Amino acid sequence: MRFPPVLCRRYLSTRLFLSFLSFSLPSSLSLFVSSQACTQSTHSLSFAVDFVDCGRGSGLRFESRDPADFRIEADGTVVAARTLQLSDRKGRSLEIKAKDVKSQEQWLVHVNFTQPNLFEEMVPEILFPRHSVVVKGDGSVNRVKRDWVIPPVNVLENSRKQFPEELVKIQSDKDKSNSLRYSVTGPGADQNPTGLFIIDAISGILSVTKPLDREHIPNFHLRAHAVDVNGNQMENPIDIIINVIDMNDNRPEFTHQIWNGTVDEGAKPGTFVMTVTSQDKDDPNTANGMLRYKILSQTPESPSSNMFTINNKTGKIITVAAGLDREKVPQYTLIIQATDMEGNPMYGLSNTATAVIRLLDVNDNTPEFTRETFHGEVPENRVNVIVTNLTVTDKDEPGTPAWNAVYRIISGDPTGRFSIPTDPVTNEGLVTVVKPIDYEMNRSFMLTVVADNEVPLASGIHRTRQSTSTVSIRVIDVNESPNFDPNPKQVKLEEGLPQWSMLTSFTAHDPDRYMQQTIRYSKLFDPANWLEIDPNNGRISTIAVLDRESPYVKNNLYNATFMASDNGVPPASGTGTLQINLLDINDNAPRVFPQEAEVCERPEPNTINITAVDGDLNPNAGPYAFELPNRPSDIRRNWTLTRISGDHAQLSLKISYLETGIYELPISITDSGNLPMSNTTYLRIKVCQCDHHGDCVDMERIMAAGLGTGAIIAILICIIILLVLVLMFVMWMKRRDKERQAKQLLIDPEDDVRDNILKYDEEGGGEEDQDYDLSQLQQPDTLEPDLIKPVGIRRLDERPMHSEPNYPIRSAAPHPGDIGEFIHEGLKAADTDPTAPPYDSLLVFDYEGSSSTAGSLSSLHSSSSGGDQDYDYLNDWGPRFRKLADMYGGNDD
Repeated sequence: MRFPPVLCRRYLSTRLFLSFLSFSLPSSLSLFVSSQACTQSTHSLSFAVDFVDCGRGSGLRFESRDPADFRIEADGTVVAARTLQLSDRKGRSLEIKAKDVKSQEQWLVHVNFTQPNLFEEMVPEILFPRHSVVVKGDGSVNRVKRDWVIPPVNVLENSRKQFPEELVKIQSDKDKSNSLRYSVTGPGADQNPTGLFIIDAISGILSVTKPLDREHIPNFHLRAHAVDVNGNQMENPIDIIINVIDMNDNRPEFTHQIWNGTVDEGAKPGTFVMTVTSQDKDDPNTANGMLRYKILSQTPESPSSNMFTINNKTGKIITVAAGLDREKVPQYTLIIQATDMEGNPMYGLSNTATAVIRLLDVNDNTPEFTRETFHGEVPENRVNVIVTNLTVTDKDEPGTPAWNAVYRIISGDPTGRFSIPTDPVTNEGLVTVVKPIDYEMNRSFMLTVVADNEVPLASGIHRTRQSTSTVSIRVIDVNESPNFDPNPKQVKLEEGLPQWSMLTSFTAHDPDRYMQQTIRYSKLFDPANWLEIDPNNGRISTIAVLDRESPYVKNNLYNATFMASDNGVPPASGTGTLQINLLDINDNAPRVFPQEAEVCERPEPNTINITAVDGDLNPNAGPYAFELPNRPSDIRRNWTLTRISGDHAQLSLKISYLETGIYELPISITDSGNLPMSNTTYLRIKVCQCDHHGDCVDMERIMAAGLGTGAIIAILICIIILLVLVLMFVMWMKRRDKERQAKQLLIDPEDDVRDNILKYDEEGGGEEDQDYDLSQLQQPDTLEPDLIKPVGIRRLDERPMHSEPNYPIRSAAPHPGDIGEFIHEGLKAADTDPTAPPYDSLLVFDYEGSSSTAGSLSSLHSSSSGGDQDYDYLNDWGPRFRKLADMYGGNDD
């Protein structure tokens, strides 16, 4: 049968052929045929045609000229009203009218029915547009050239037909009068991918050359052209849309092959767990891409085989049964299947994935102590000491807040002397002392401890009796240090207290009430050595006069530290500080400051400002009285002294000229103490010639040469630098000579003993430490009489005279074994000699001076020749002495 084009805003002219056996039309054509309305036998046919209203909506109204055989629904669908015989419709067409309600425009279409050949496949034809008939409201008819709307062509993907496969035939009305050539352009024809579609230039049949893949390209947009043999365009190009119809050729693919989810243990039914998703490359708008999920298996099947369920459309997994217990089953494994074709097990393709559901621990188990009572002991006065460890068991997951234990002391420790931190690894409670415990106050403790978790217990779970335990702690008595009270102790005294005066008693008490012990006192720190303490009763007295002006007194306070020790086992001691606040008395006479001054020989004007200085404090200090003595008489005649303030005075010349020189001027100063003290201080005054700036000038000749003070200072600095450089050069030369001499003493490399030679340089003491007798280091029998230090000539800091000790005298040829004994006896005699120098500095060993009386060391002052000695024993002293053995004990060669 042949269908004419659908009537629309634009005139449609097309013929679609339906076979007796099968037919298919795309859903987007202007003309639709529904399969459920087409029932066909050998002699009858019924069908339905959907008219597209081209966007006019409900503004179109359709009418059938043959309502007995066909009726038109309100949505434009043409339905066969009865069973039709093709023989009855032969030569007859169905006329359908469409009318626009608003514009009153009308369109007509004719549907023709033909009998196709059952054994000949019919190819749909697409005609280039021709003039449409438009019936106006007044009954007149106009022919208008309109654009063409071509229905899409559907092609099944992965087709297995013989290629090239004919799809549609393109034809123009002008083909009857002209010889036309047809062609197509666009992707799939002359653009990539080229060669998929071809057209017969003469017949206009469009064919596909190979199977299409919708997942690669879902549709093609081609343009059809009609030209004459000269290439002239005969028709406007028309658009041809080719849709690739989807087939179910792709399995669902899960986004992840293994899905991980969690849910709390004890979760109620309906609790969300996770969502699994999969994708299908097929068309999601068809059954080929519509997926359905289901759970194939659950492992383990405890306590039920259906603990979870999945939404078959969304993949959302939830719990459906109660009884999830992590302590029994910590994890479930589900096999999830996704099937397309809306889950049809016969036609749909499926795939599987694994969902692993881990149960999260909740605090549904209380910590329980392993024992009812724990025991421990701790020495008194010790802190940060672990007394005992508390152990608990908890069935919850280790390392989680539901497993971590928290210990609390609920009774037995009112003063807070204990704490129980938790070991993060073992979860044990560490009973720790945080405040000192006094055995004399508490000999034992009985603590009640409760164990909880970091998070509260789950709803409906209660603490058991095993969550509480008792801790028994015994305190061990130890020997404690005596305590001074008060510490520090302060006393207030006037300075100048005489020697052996009683100051105060500074005693300590022993906190060990259950130990019979004796306390003794001693002085630990007394920087000025002013005090002593009685070792038995702790009374402190002076052994020197207390002086507030001493450098050991800071802010009028003098600090001394004393120690109290008991006779316990082991002994213990404590310290106490005595602070003496020294009150000032007038025990220091004032003096003048500065003690030297300069004045010009011609005062124009010329004055000296002086200040009185007193070590005492007010009121034993200023204001001061300044006075010049009456004798000698020239003092008051030449000088005048004027008081400026209580502490300052001004000294000036009375006469107009005073000869250049140095004068010592006595000045009497009296303080304001209760018993005033006076003192005459000599002020050293240098009278000199002055330049126009008022500065003293001593080098008249240099000034005459034109050199100023700055130039003189620069010359002096240069001279000093030059002298320092010369001195450094001399020292460097001496060091170089010493190193050169030392290199000459080096022996063969195998016997090199340089690593045992120490270099001490010349780091001796001061000049006063060089005045001592070196004769003790020499052999007494070789000393010359005139080199011995006369009796009575000694160092100023030597001890009082004592009888000279007898140093051992080495025999002329001692046995080698006696050398050690001789050195030991000499060392012993020197240690007991109070006159042995020096006392306060190191000796200089590296310089012995010239013409030493000790003689050469090469012979070790032996009276006999080297041949008389047997030096073979030096070979037994090691490789470093073998050279000496070869030198003295070897053969003549």
